[in-house]
Amino acid sequence: MKRIKFFLLILGVMLLSADVVKAQDLRNQSNAYIGRIESDGTVRNSSNSTIGKIERDGTIRNSSNSRVGKLDSDGTVRNGSNSAIGRVERDGTVRNGSNSMIGRVCSDGTVRNGSNSCIGSAKGVDQRYAALFFFFDFFKR
Repeated sequence: MKRIKFFLLILGVMLLSADVVKAQDLRNQSNAYIGRIESDGTVRNSSNSTIGKIERDGTIRNSSNSRVGKLDSDGTVRNGSNSAIGRVERDGTVRNGSNSMIGRVCSDGTVRNGSNSCIGSAKGVDQRYAALFFFFDFFKR
């Protein structure tokens, strides 16, 4: 019985830790600091002011705490009216509402636009969250 309880405890810790977003800096193409996504989903600008939050269920809030969008578990990005406006695919590819590729968040954290030019970096940031910051207008910087 002790082994089962220990196993369940370890499993629970692993599941919880896998869902935690690391707090990391966001940088532009010149490597200048432009913001940060904190471990609790708080999004900050270069002045360290809170400009929004990404909640655990994918709800996106602005600095006034108003719901402005949602990131569905399948990668669909929705606006405040719940209309699909884009998608973040598992490989980091970002598509707009017309399904055109508008960019990519690479596994190494490099952020590239649709022309494959580097527009920034988000090393250690969840690819989906970095895509919300760089490609969708939820967070006014």
